[in-house]
Amino acid sequence: MSFNVRLGVADDGDDSWEHRKELLLETVRAFAPDLLGTQETYPFQAEYLLEGLGGYEYVGWPRQPGSQDGEQCGILFRSERFEQRDAGQFWLSETPEQPGSRSWDAAFPRVVTWVRLWDRAQERELVFLNTHFDHLGARARAESARMLREHALGLEPPGAWIATGDFNTPEGSEPWLALVGDPAVSDTFRAAHPEPEEGEGTFNGFTGERTGGRIDWILCGPGFETLAAAIDRTQREGRFPSDHFPVTAVLRWRD
Repeated sequence: MSFNVRLGVADDGDDSWEHRKELLLETVRAFAPDLLGTQETYPFQAEYLLEGLGGYEYVGWPRQPGSQDGEQCGILFRSERFEQRDAGQFWLSETPEQPGSRSWDAAFPRVVTWVRLWDRAQERELVFLNTHFDHLGARARAESARMLREHALGLEPPGAWIATGDFNTPEGSEPWLALVGDPAVSDTFRAAHPEPEEGEGTFNGFTGERTGGRIDWILCGPGFETLAAAIDRTQREGRFPSDHFPVTAVLRWRD
C-alpha cells in the first residue's frame, strides 16, 4: 500500500488529522498490507499507526537536516514476516548523500527512504523504497525519476524491489515514462488494469474528486508479478481519510 497521509500539522478544518485519523487507521487495517509506504508523515502520525495497527516496524527520517520531528517518507513493514537487514535514505538531488540537499527546480528537499528486508515466508531478500517527488519542479521530478530508476535497477538481488510514492505527476508524463518506459520497471496498477479508464485520479482534496491524474504509484521490478491492484476510495459520510486515495497492490514473487 502507498498512502499520502496528509501532513498532520496542516490546518484542514474538519479534515484535520484529529478528525480523520481513526478512519485512516481503519483504511490501512482493512487492507492489512505487508508493506506500507507513507508520504507527508510526521513522527506522531507514524506512532499512531504503529500503535493502532500493531505488529509493524517503522523506518523513516525527516527530510530536513537537524529536524527531529519533520516530514518523512515512512515505511511500515509487518515484523512477523520481515526481518530488517539494512535501511537508509538518500536525497533526490545532484548530491544524494548530502542531507537536506535539493537541485534543479525543486521547491523542497526530497528523499527516498529504503529498507532491505528478509522475507521469512519465501526465504528471499528484497528492497522496499518509498518517495515523494517535488510538487512544483517539473525538471526535478524528471531527474528524480531517472535517479530512482537507476538506483532500483542497480540493487541486489536484481529485480527484487518494490517502490511506492506520491510522484506528483500523472501516467504518461516524462517522469512516468522515465521509470515505466524501462521494461525492468512495472506500474502495478496498469499491469492489473491494462486499459486506462476515466476516474483513475488519486488526489481528491478531501472531496472525493477522481478526475485528476493517477499520481500515486506502486512500482516493482521483474522479481514480482502483479496479481491485483486498486485505488482505495474508502470514505465515511462524505469524509475521507486523506486528501489522496491510497493505492494498493497484491504481488507474488516470480520463480
